[in-house]
Amino acid sequence: MIFRKVLVLLLIFSAVVLSQSQETGTLRGFVTDSTTSEALAYGNVFIKELNKGASTDARGYFLIPSIPAEKSFSLVVSYVGYKTRTTTISVAKNKVTQYNIKLIPSSIELQTIEKIGERIAERNETDISLQRIITRDLEALPQGVETDIFRSLQYLPGVQSTGDVSARFYVRGGASNQNLVLVDGVTVYNPFHALGLFSVIDPDMINNVEFYKGGFSADLGGRLSSVMKIITKDGNKNRFGAKASLSYLTGKFLLEGPIPDGSFILTGRKSYSNSILKKFLNDQTVPADFYDFSFKGNYASEDFIPGGKFSVNGFFSGDNILNNDPRIEDFKWFNNLFGFKWFQVGDSPLFYELSASISTFKGEVIPKLSNVRETFNKVEDISLNMDFTYMFDSKDEIGVGFHIKQIKTDLYVENSRSIPVNLGTSAANISLYAKYKFLQFDFLGVDIGTRLNLATLSSNKSTKFLEPRLNFTISPFEWLAFKGAAGIYQQELTTVSDENEVINLFEPWIISPSYLIPATANHYILGTEITPWNFLKLSVEGYYKNVKNLPLLNEEKVLPSDNDFVAGEGESYGVEFMLKLNPGLINFTGSYTYAHAYKELESLLYYPRYDIRHTVSLSLEVNIGSGWSASSVWVYNSGLPFTQIMGYYDRYYFENIFTPWDQLDPRQPFAILGIQNLGRLPDYHRLDLTLSKKFDFDFVKVDMDFSIINVYDRQNIFYFKRDTGERVNMLPFLPTATLKVEL
Repeated sequence: MIFRKVLVLLLIFSAVVLSQSQETGTLRGFVTDSTTSEALAYGNVFIKELNKGASTDARGYFLIPSIPAEKSFSLVVSYVGYKTRTTTISVAKNKVTQYNIKLIPSSIELQTIEKIGERIAERNETDISLQRIITRDLEALPQGVETDIFRSLQYLPGVQSTGDVSARFYVRGGASNQNLVLVDGVTVYNPFHALGLFSVIDPDMINNVEFYKGGFSADLGGRLSSVMKIITKDGNKNRFGAKASLSYLTGKFLLEGPIPDGSFILTGRKSYSNSILKKFLNDQTVPADFYDFSFKGNYASEDFIPGGKFSVNGFFSGDNILNNDPRIEDFKWFNNLFGFKWFQVGDSPLFYELSASISTFKGEVIPKLSNVRETFNKVEDISLNMDFTYMFDSKDEIGVGFHIKQIKTDLYVENSRSIPVNLGTSAANISLYAKYKFLQFDFLGVDIGTRLNLATLSSNKSTKFLEPRLNFTISPFEWLAFKGAAGIYQQELTTVSDENEVINLFEPWIISPSYLIPATANHYILGTEITPWNFLKLSVEGYYKNVKNLPLLNEEKVLPSDNDFVAGEGESYGVEFMLKLNPGLINFTGSYTYAHAYKELESLLYYPRYDIRHTVSLSLEVNIGSGWSASSVWVYNSGLPFTQIMGYYDRYYFENIFTPWDQLDPRQPFAILGIQNLGRLPDYHRLDLTLSKKFDFDFVKVDMDFSIINVYDRQNIFYFKRDTGERVNMLPFLPTATLKVEL
């Protein structure tokens, strides 16, 4: 009897829900720039009468379900730096109605330099530890030699660097090889130019960046610390254009324009002078020569496949460090990427993306007459991804995906008998992920899912099969939100690198050896966001991360049969504060991080080189008017760990038996080192300034940037030379300039 009553109630409830759903429809569309048709990511779409809306994603795509059908509403679309547009809309019953919105940029006179990527986030969005960045954000920061995405990341709380010289970044106590860099979904294995001084990613090719400092959801995997997703520009669909720029280091160009039912974009960059690099390396000559080139083509035709968009992209970079001195080794490395992507939306709230890619990295050390051993590394990555997302009328989402990755690594090194030995291998990773986003209540958002590793790169049987993830947001008031994340992350690739090196010239990649269990990390993150007014936001995040089976170089290796790696452990924790103030023409951001990082090997604890206790970053941007803008950044870091020199003794080296005996002195000072990274260098701080001017003529646009690095010429120590004990400082007072011309 009770069962029948419950069944009747369920039938009545289903009938009511069905009748209501038949009176509603779904709105979707794309928001683009009216002058170029480039996607405007992270914009705001709002239905005035219903007081509901959505934000555009990285593609400029939005979807709003459960809208009363066959009624007129006012759709308000806003984006900072663009004129707000209001459009009258009406959706059909039980169907998806599409409206594509083009926004007109504000003039230079009216446009503030407020963060273009800032948006009014949805109240229940599960976005803890996620930073969204637009290229114009980068342009507003002090540029140094020229704008660089990796160097700009170092201003974010929780992201550390080891000094002015390197663009390598370390996220919440993790090593640099634990950061995944994706360009349009394709992995870049060596994203650095010129001894790691700059990234290979030209900012002119970037549309937007999503940077996850931890707690990333189940659709992302393969690294322990962070993920950077770079979405490149599509190119101008309305007219042909060209841009050229010149800095003290490189010359760059950009070409873009329409093609039938699509667009294209080409970018290129080439170094032409090494004089500025001497400032980074204590006036030493840096024989670096590098380039990068990218292309992208897009096609979308309703006559071919309605709702479909196709794109192909390629990226190529190369570095040569060629020393004239035959006693000093040379270095070469290359990245070659190619990808294909098909994004499809249909007549239902389902969209999917199919992609295929090839990523190749080659690097080698050429010893010449030096004592360095010859090394050659090659990585071949062939990937196939299928991702599906469905949004319910309740705003809940379900996502599933199937990822296949075939990786082959070759690492040829010379053994003690000068015989090349290949430490590489080949394997496939096949993973399936599923996640559910519970978003139907404004005060609560939950993203829960897991990755299932059906096949792994490592042949070790202890590789994890499941990698569960959880993100949540609880917002009791519109101005207050509590957020958290937890998850298990696994990494089966590692680099052969010595973290004690001041500058890592070459880090070859290999699949983790079979005698080691792949490294895993557990993330635990809690935070709160307070937004009392639209122009003020305060966020606080605390995190704890522990890593098991961390592959570390075996510094005790004596015999050729000894393993090259040993398993260690890692632990890091900290708290991050960020304040954003955007009252209008002035934009201020301040952040503070307190952090600890440890590594443990054979029951011995030590600090990694990138362990920094206190970090402060203050940035101010001001729109002066008439095309003028100014910005400044002040950074403070407490001292980096370093290994102290305890003393010296004369060590005998018999390297060249052909040297005449009357000229031979085989004695050279050899440093006696103390406990690893037990000492602390002095504190670091620096002020950078930039002044920019935009000229808009009838036929050409000109941007001029003048920057000063280290305005008050702070003598920040870089390291002590181990052979002499001499102090080497970081960048001194350094003025630079950049000129951009756009047709």
